Amino acid sequence: MVKYVVTPSSETQHAAWRSGAVPEVERVRPGLWSIPVPIPVNPLRYVLVYALELPDGVAIVDAGWNTDEAYDALVAGLGVAGFAITDVKGVLVTHIHPDHYGLAGRVREMSGAWIALHPADAALVHDRYDDDAIDSLVRRERAQLGRAGVPAGTLDELAGASMMIRHLVATAKPDRLVEDGDPLGLPGWDLRALWTPGHSPGHLCFVSPSRRLLFSGDHVLAKITPIVAVHPQSRPNPLADYLDSLAAVGKLDVEEVLPAHEYRFADLAGRVGYVVAHHEERLAEIEATVAAVGDGITCWDVATRLTWSREWETFPPFMRRAATNETLAHLVWLEDRGRAIRVPGEPDLWFPGLP
Repeated sequence: MVKYVVTPSSETQHAAWRSGAVPEVERVRPGLWSIPVPIPVNPLRYVLVYALELPDGVAIVDAGWNTDEAYDALVAGLGVAGFAITDVKGVLVTHIHPDHYGLAGRVREMSGAWIALHPADAALVHDRYDDDAIDSLVRRERAQLGRAGVPAGTLDELAGASMMIRHLVATAKPDRLVEDGDPLGLPGWDLRALWTPGHSPGHLCFVSPSRRLLFSGDHVLAKITPIVAVHPQSRPNPLADYLDSLAAVGKLDVEEVLPAHEYRFADLAGRVGYVVAHHEERLAEIEATVAAVGDGITCWDVATRLTWSREWETFPPFMRRAATNETLAHLVWLEDRGRAIRVPGEPDLWFPGLP
């Protein structure tokens, strides 16, 4: 695959990313700030929270993890922009993963701000984060991993691999449910929501047509591609959702993309084209792997044979689970188009599609 490099629109952010540092709080343009909020023990290092100035305060896009370090960084960043945490009027959450949604409840507690989510992600909050429901979700994850062919000795470890980060979320039900195309009603901003499922069922991007800006969350990033996986809370065919919503976003007339990680960039259409090509290449690799075995292979065994950014043996449990579920998303996409056939069982087996 031909390597494609996006054009950074912030040299300071790009330089910080390349050097392994956390970028400075930055005034992106009048009335708009970028605030890096640290992520503990994670190669992404930080989430970029965007502060949008309002006549009576500020709204933020995403919030960060629920840690004291993250909260202090958010407060300090708002201070650089001339605001206090009590000035936050709204939190636009792109999706419910901990590094985006985790701190939203604490921000609301301190400021009285409203929290906005897409209904598809709002519906998942209880099962994912509340103590009385999490055991059921882990059992469902374990059953899915078993059908994927994960060895019995590692099933429990992989099924519970996310438990270590649950405390990084302050569970908070949203005050506003935001649908595709909804205007956000922020004074001075013509911001509207774009439903972009795939990375999560209710992932949202936010676009400002007049300023030609796209707040892309995790949907489109400068260097990495987001995890798109089948799991107990996913939609049936998340990769199809992702590629469809990616194509729609790629048609937008925007000047600058403001992602939740790494750094801001230009050339949205070019980046989208590269990501689509990446998934097409991955689909072809998985299809060829299934065909090479021919007489049935598990999702787990497919995953162990694929090309990853590092050796499979070095993956910690969370990464092995993510890789397995991401492989399953590609197999489901192939199955939907007749290019792979699943024979249900314990585990499911995958065969080449009919000629």
